[in-house]
Amino acid sequence: MKNWFNSGSPWIWLTAGATAICVLAVAGVLALTALRGLGHFWPKPVMETTFVESDGSTTRLIGEIREREEVALRRLTEAGFKINTSDAFVNRLLIKLGNRDVTGVDFKWYPEPLIGELTYPKDVITIERREWGNFYGHLKEIKEDGKVVASGPEIFPELKARFERADALFKQIYKIEKYDIGRVNFNLEQLRFEQRRAELKGQVTDALKNDLEARRKLLQTQFESYQTTLQALRNEIGRDTVVAEVMDGKPVEIKLALVADVYEANTLTLFEKIGFYFRKLGEFVMDDPREANTEGGIFPAIFGTVLMVLLMSVITTPFGVMAAIYMREYAKQGVLIRIIRISVNNLAGVPSIVYGVFGLGFFVYFLGGNIDQLFFPEALPAPTFGSPGILWASLTLALLTLPVVIVSTEEGLARVPRSVREGSLALGATKAETLWRTVLPMTGPAMMTGLILAIARAAGEVAPLMLVGVVKLAPTLPLDGFFPYLHLERKFMHLGFHIYDVGFQSPNVEAARPLVYATALLLVIVIMVLNLAAIRLRNRMREKFHGLESV
Repeated sequence: MKNWFNSGSPWIWLTAGATAICVLAVAGVLALTALRGLGHFWPKPVMETTFVESDGSTTRLIGEIREREEVALRRLTEAGFKINTSDAFVNRLLIKLGNRDVTGVDFKWYPEPLIGELTYPKDVITIERREWGNFYGHLKEIKEDGKVVASGPEIFPELKARFERADALFKQIYKIEKYDIGRVNFNLEQLRFEQRRAELKGQVTDALKNDLEARRKLLQTQFESYQTTLQALRNEIGRDTVVAEVMDGKPVEIKLALVADVYEANTLTLFEKIGFYFRKLGEFVMDDPREANTEGGIFPAIFGTVLMVLLMSVITTPFGVMAAIYMREYAKQGVLIRIIRISVNNLAGVPSIVYGVFGLGFFVYFLGGNIDQLFFPEALPAPTFGSPGILWASLTLALLTLPVVIVSTEEGLARVPRSVREGSLALGATKAETLWRTVLPMTGPAMMTGLILAIARAAGEVAPLMLVGVVKLAPTLPLDGFFPYLHLERKFMHLGFHIYDVGFQSPNVEAARPLVYATALLLVIVIMVLNLAAIRLRNRMREKFHGLESV
């Protein structure tokens, strides 16, 4: 036994076991996140049943069963429910009732012993609305301009056709509002800036006034034309309505202009469910959010996260590499350099919120305010760069991750053999040529290691971003079709902040919970994709210099 301990085998097995436990824990977390998040998009059957109220009356329920849990009977009794059972524990069901504008609630718990037989009627429809969430009810009528054009049990195909028409009109309206009218408004704002710029410089002339007025009238004419088109489309999309009976027996009329999707969940075949699942998953990844971020997609958050990480990488890599080169190759190794290295290492342990406060004070208020005074006086008092934006968020995270890049690059420089440098110098190369053509290429894998660690840390940060640029809902993306195309002053959405906002600030917690898991899984996937791209580049560098000891 003593020899076995002295051989080091116990520590090898202990290390292997700890590693296996960590891997299993990570796999378990990812599996749970994927199950809770990705399962949200599978179509749920809509049940209909009865429920015995506290006063003995019976009400009808229509909705989706989302959860089942066991609770103490005493807890339900104290809540006013009368349950005749000798069991100490009973089950209760979380039912998504939808119809929030009618019932006032979206989800509600019901004791299972008080629920009657569950049925799944085929004529129950699920309507995903752009406002007020899901609607459940029995399809009764379809109206056109207030007149009934279809009724009875077999009118769903007619409803589907009219919904597709309304959805196509909605997309046309969205395109005109966001792109065409958005372009006109952008150009009008640029004209205002041009006039104000001329006024500040004292260069206002009659010719300039006439030119600005002519261009303004042309844009106004375009705007009025778009408004006329929009009004015609709104009249068209408001033509059709659907009437459905809710669980209390009352008919409710819904405009198809407000419907995002409609389907009969209880009649879907397996292949239709699979197609539905991937369609909803695609909408989640590619669409804009709605309903306080609890419905729709998260594309702006994905785009903002990736763009911020790329900007951060472009900023932190060259500065980190240059700092490491100076400290390792050029600076005199003494007390001052040792103090700087200690300071760099300590910076890696500073709380991220401190970087956020520094970014807000220095980048946003000081640097951004002065940039506005020097380059954008025509926009004042409205700030351009003097308010939080994606540029300041990227710079703040670049500072936060800079120590990681510096330390990794220094380690790589230290591992380049001295004989390589001496051989290059002996062949007539200067120190700069040796560094640029020989040392740095061999240090590339270490630089990429630092960048990988920087990406992993920056992509998940939330606290500093809340101060320097991230918002709950961004009206526009930082990248669009308007010059200069990349708008670094704009605020942006971020997956990490989206998780915080939906999980802890949402007014509809039960509806938001699956989206928290799905967004968290997507954030992990984004980080993995970015890291895999960097790892692939690093491996190519290692293959090129395979004679060098692995870094």
